[in-house]
Amino acid sequence: MPTILVTGANGFVGRRVVSRLLDEGFRVAAFVRDAEAGAELRMRTGADRADAVEVRLGDISTFDTLPPAMADLDAVIHLAAIPRDWRNGADLRLVNTEGTRALIVAMRAAGVQRLVHMGALGVEDDPALHYASSKAKAETLVRESGLDWTILKPSLQFGPGDGFFNIIADLVRWSPGLVPVPGRGDARFQPIHVDDVARIAVAALADPTTIGESFELGGPRIWTYREITGEVLRAMDTRRVIVPMPVPLIRLVAASAEFLHLPFPVATDQLRQLRLDNVGPLGTIPARFGFEPRDMAGQLGYLRQRTRKQGEPTRSAA
Repeated sequence: MPTILVTGANGFVGRRVVSRLLDEGFRVAAFVRDAEAGAELRMRTGADRADAVEVRLGDISTFDTLPPAMADLDAVIHLAAIPRDWRNGADLRLVNTEGTRALIVAMRAAGVQRLVHMGALGVEDDPALHYASSKAKAETLVRESGLDWTILKPSLQFGPGDGFFNIIADLVRWSPGLVPVPGRGDARFQPIHVDDVARIAVAALADPTTIGESFELGGPRIWTYREITGEVLRAMDTRRVIVPMPVPLIRLVAASAEFLHLPFPVATDQLRQLRLDNVGPLGTIPARFGFEPRDMAGQLGYLRQRTRKQGEPTRSAA
């Protein structure tokens, strides 16, 4: 039975990938930062499958913890990453770029050849875009690694426990009747369900024809930021006025939130990135992976509850 190391195994995507791997008969080496996270992950998998999950402790940004995690592996699914930081991009570089570099070095030293890497849609190596640059650099490292790699590049991911959509929902809860959107709210995204991403990650791992390929992943429809906000309001059965806010003003609000370490739907870095489309080909998933990704419309009902109360299946969806 092949053993797959999953970095970021207790994260939003990682938990679904672990469940999908177990469904497909793999053993999982869950790379997590502490024993508590590992115990929680094993509990989520269910008692009947916990023995197929081995917890390996470490930190993707601490190189010395990676070589021990490489023992007796058949492949790695690399999910560990952060979307924003509080140090002007320093943590993004440390985790997203240098963490990927360290993983590649450790894999080479251990003779582990197969890697599925979670990239991101709509990124480019522009030093003014901290997140985008960190992820684009990581993708370049993967492409040049000499490993048997596959890169997956999803758009915004939705599902119980997500980040972006829950932050908009919290903003709606705090709002006195108005919900701001950056600029005209016309930045474009292609939201995809996290379970669909997990399904693709495991399918790509098992399919050698995906080696050396990069896949842009999105749902069946393109949404603007304003349309996404409207869908969140419908899901919450709440009325608010959606108000376009000048980007310089919303950047000031975002910068203040960052200074105070408060949640806000977009970081100043992400505001800069809104000039880049976050969309890809609509037909990639049906053509390459054989199923229709679910539409986000009508699928955000979980936002009626706070993040910590949102249910999460212990078995992956078909």
